[in-house]
Amino acid sequence: MLARIGLPQPFLSLVLFIVWQLLSDGISGGSIVMGLILAWVLPQVTRGFWPERPAIVKGWLVPLYILRVLLDIVVASLSVARLVLSTRKPRPAFISYPISLEHPLAITMLASTISLTPGTVSTDVSDDQRILLIHALDVDDEQDIIDTIRRRYEKPLQEIFQ
Repeated sequence: MLARIGLPQPFLSLVLFIVWQLLSDGISGGSIVMGLILAWVLPQVTRGFWPERPAIVKGWLVPLYILRVLLDIVVASLSVARLVLSTRKPRPAFISYPISLEHPLAITMLASTISLTPGTVSTDVSDDQRILLIHALDVDDEQDIIDTIRRRYEKPLQEIFQ
């Protein structure tokens, strides 16, 4: 329904409006009008760049996923700090991670989650979107990292999007 009245991306419109209000020097009539204009025009102009929306099957799992990622960021930050402060040398490695996700947004969320977690960075996605190249700071067992990513991030994303 919101797409019919010119809001193809209602969440984006809301975020744009809120960000504009935060960037403005106080809330005024002019900033509200300009925020509404931006919230309407920018999604219209960028409509062709947005992929089809994925069907979010279990939206209630999104907050749980975010909490899991935040917890993992804290734990990984402590692990990286311990590694940096120790005398042990890190064992960096590139890992080819086989992706079973299908929707581009889900793959992007997986790659972003990996990059947000200290000690790992997703560096490339293959052209067929089946392999994600990950750089890890300290690797004992590549298969253990693959299993952990699959269990903690990819499986929940599959439940959310498919």
